[in-house]
Order: sequence, then structure tokens, then C-alpha cells
Amino acid sequence: MLEIDGREVRVSNPGKVVFPEPGLTKLDLVNYYLAVADGALRGAAGRPMVLKRFVKGIDEEAFFQKRAPEKRPEWIDTATLHYASGNSAEEVVVRDAAALAWVVNLGCLDLNPHPVRAEDLDHPDELRVDLDPMPGVDWSQIVDVAMVAREVLADHGLVGWPKTSGSRGMHIYARIEPRWDYREVRLAAETLAREVERRAPGLASAKWWKEERGESVFVDFNQNAKDRTVASAYSVRPLPDARVSTPLDWEEVRDSRPELFTVSTVLRRFAERGDAAAGIDDAAGGLDALLRLAEELGPAEKPPKSSDGSGRRQSTMPLIEIARTKTKPESLEALERWKAKHPDVAALLEPADVLVDGMRGSSSLWYRIRVNLQHVPEAQRPEQGALEADYDPWAGREWNT
Repeated sequence: MLEIDGREVRVSNPGKVVFPEPGLTKLDLVNYYLAVADGALRGAAGRPMVLKRFVKGIDEEAFFQKRAPEKRPEWIDTATLHYASGNSAEEVVVRDAAALAWVVNLGCLDLNPHPVRAEDLDHPDELRVDLDPMPGVDWSQIVDVAMVAREVLADHGLVGWPKTSGSRGMHIYARIEPRWDYREVRLAAETLAREVERRAPGLASAKWWKEERGESVFVDFNQNAKDRTVASAYSVRPLPDARVSTPLDWEEVRDSRPELFTVSTVLRRFAERGDAAAGIDDAAGGLDALLRLAEELGPAEKPPKSSDGSGRRQSTMPLIEIARTKTKPESLEALERWKAKHPDVAALLEPADVLVDGMRGSSSLWYRIRVNLQHVPEAQRPEQGALEADYDPWAGREWNT
């Protein structure tokens, strides 16, 4: 039982080892978040949050819980979000360090807040730039694209604040005045992505369809959609080394690497220098300039429709699907089985030709593997065959009709 600012927070199974490699227990994670609470709350406080719970450890897929647990302390705040689907969810709103410890005890390793404040759920106050590298892309290319994104933001009246994603990529956040709705914020983000692609051709991509990006850094504008959340500052990510999504100064971006920032190193860094994003709340800008650019550029090009009458888009690339699985390791095993059956084809594939898609299911992710045969001569391309694995994430679910 911890007493945090006059509130009691119970930590269940405090000695449970969550990260075997560095030997971090559940209590270690709670204490980590309390030590960096000033920075973590700057990124997550006052925002409704999806609870991404790793109740079975980091080797198992998390499940996403939008609705706040019914059994919760009376001092845990909530806000009700309404979605385009017509559904609504009363989500947790972390306000202080005690609430932070409480959600970590539920198994939340990383924090996933929406880009809005609980006091105004319809107008985001944060524009999020997610730089997502395709396979084969190294850190230097991510940095080059980040510098271009910073320049585009500055040219349009916004200040970018970089942080490692905690995986391979980088996030850049910009505080904005809460005067625009989700549709306008997403349009501004898409426009920024298109401008970054224009200024850094071949390095960056704003193309929505993964198979069309090549070995580029995707500027993922859709993270600004209403139903999306992103791991916020100082979030611990579910990687074996307990990697942390860490705010940086622009001067240190080029010499940084995501793997340098773990729970242990970030604890030392935060104690020595505090939060690199401490000034973010004082740098709110507007979207007028980006929205004017959106008008100048016109609508983004849309892919052609399929000829089968379904209305679905027609890919411009020769794609075949390999597997659908419950977990990522299963999908990679299925890919290896397929490669063993087609060794000559596998030898011709570039890293970015293998498309691993994490797909959102009803409460957790599932995985799809596809292969882009663009580098395989047409005569050697295998036909779409039976899937190596065919997991149905919706099996057993009843639908209201």
C-alpha cells in the first residue's frame, strides 16, 4: 500500500517480474512512473485514456479497455467520449501521481491518452506527427525526416517537440489552441505529411497504403483521427529492454537512438535534467496556415476502385496475403513457412516488401502478413494460395442486426 499525496494506492503482486531481462517488477514500474510523474503527467494528465493492459506480461498481446473499471477509487476522474459509430465510453482521466500509479497497477505499461482535454472533448489541443519507418530504414533517415517535419511546422506557426516512440520511430507533438475539430486537425496533419513528402521525396511518404511507401518514413497523419491514441511521454513500451518513449531536445536528436532510453537510463536522465518537453504547454499555435496549404494542395489522390463492384480500393501493387494470426510471432513463423516453399521468390524480396500489419480487433490486436511482389519478375510471381494461418478475430462474437 503506497501513500501518494495523501491518497492510498494498493499495488497488487508488487514482486511480479514484468520485464525479465532488466529484472523489473510491477512495483519497480510504479516507482518509475512516480519518479517521472512531472513529465508523464504533462503528456497525459487531464486527458481521457484508453487502458492498454498487459495482464499476462509483455510476451502476450495487450487488451484495450476503453471503459473505466466499475470498481475504482472515488478520486479517479472519468470523461465520456462519443464516437462516430454511435458508441460511447466512459474513460479514465488521470489527474495526478496517485491516479498514474493506479492505472499502472492495472497492467498499463504505456499511457495512451486522447489528444483532447476532458473539459473540451471535441477540440484537440495537440497535433501528433508519428514518424513510422518502413523495414530497411535506419535512424539517420528518420532524423532527416524529423528535421523536415520540424521545418514544416515552424513555417506554419507551430513548435515541434520531439520524442522517441519507444520502438523504432519518432513522435513530434505540437500544442495547438483548442479551436479546431478532429476533422480539421486530421486534415492539417495530412497536409503536413504531404508537405514533408514534397520536401523530402524518397525519404518520407504520406501514402496511406503501406505497399506504396517503399523504404521511406511514413508520416502517419491518421494518428490524429478521433479514435486513435498514441503512447505519451515517458511511457514504458512492451519491449524486452523496457524501452521508454522519451522527450528530447532537438540538438540531441541526431545522436540519439531509441534503445538508449530505458527505465534505468531515463530515471537517471530525469533526475539530472528534468523534462525536455517542460515548455510544451506554453507554445500553443494555430492551424490556419496548414489549413490554407490544404486548400492550395487540393484533395489527396485516391486509389482506383476495384472492378468487382465492391467499392473497395484496387491496389496498384502485386500483393498476396500470407497469413492472419493472433500474435506477431505466429505470423512471422507463417511467413518463414511460406518462404521455405518459395525460396527463389523470397530471395528477391526487399525488406519493405514484407508487410506486417497490426490490425485492431474487438479488444486486442491481430496480425496480417502480406508480400509485395514488385521486385519479382511477373513470370515468377506465385498466385494467391491458401493462407499459411487463417485466424478469425471475430469468431464467436455475436453481432446485433
